Parts: sequence; C-alpha cells; structure tokens
Amino acid sequence: MGEPGMSLYQHFDLTNEFNILRLICGLFLLPHFYAKASNLELTYKIYDDYRLYPIKAWVFSCMAIEVVCSIGMVFAIYTRYVALLQAVFLFVAAWATWRHSKGKWLWQIGGFEYCLFWGICCIVVAMHG
Repeated sequence: MGEPGMSLYQHFDLTNEFNILRLICGLFLLPHFYAKASNLELTYKIYDDYRLYPIKAWVFSCMAIEVVCSIGMVFAIYTRYVALLQAVFLFVAAWATWRHSKGKWLWQIGGFEYCLFWGICCIVVAMHG
C-alpha cells in the first residue's frame, strides 16, 4: 500500500487484507460526505448542536478532509499521511460526539464508538501504509 513500485492492481488486490481495510476506511467516508453536502442546513444545525464553532468552517473543513482522505485511501496516495489525517479527524469526531452525548458509548444511542473504532482502523492502515 503506497509502496514505490507497486502496480495499480496490487493496490486493489483483495487477497491483501490491508487493501480491504484501506478501501473500507476510504469508502465509508463517502456516505457521510454525501449526507453533509446534500443538506447543508441540517448539517449546520447538527454542528451547532455539537457546539463546533465557527460552524461553516468546521463543516467545510470536514467535507474537505473527507474528500481528500477518501481519494487518498481508495487510490493509495500518500496512504500513511492520509490515514493519519483521517484518524485525527475521526478522533476529533469521537471527542465531539462524546461531549454531545454526555459520554454515551454505543453508536445506536448517539455514542462515540463508531468514530473511535474507525479512527483506530485508520491508525492500523497508517502503520502499514
């Protein structure tokens, strides 16, 4: 992954478990990007509820990070750095969710488990990137 001399095919070889993890980490950002972009007013309200100010700066920074990380992870471009950026992004999201949910863990009830799990997955990708 991201190693010099690897062919494009090798980056998409699904017999390599790290390729699967890298691809999933990148692809799972896309529905979140779409949800934000398709209803900016709702997105602004959510970020306001989470007390992330200035709201528009947070929203557009997050959307930019999601685009950059999706492309980098899916196409194995600067994988280690993109995976670290995505991990930091997800850890900040976990912190914001933890603060908003008053410490709830399970994602089904608004907890921070999802963000933390995927942040850790991105650290694993970075370790092998």
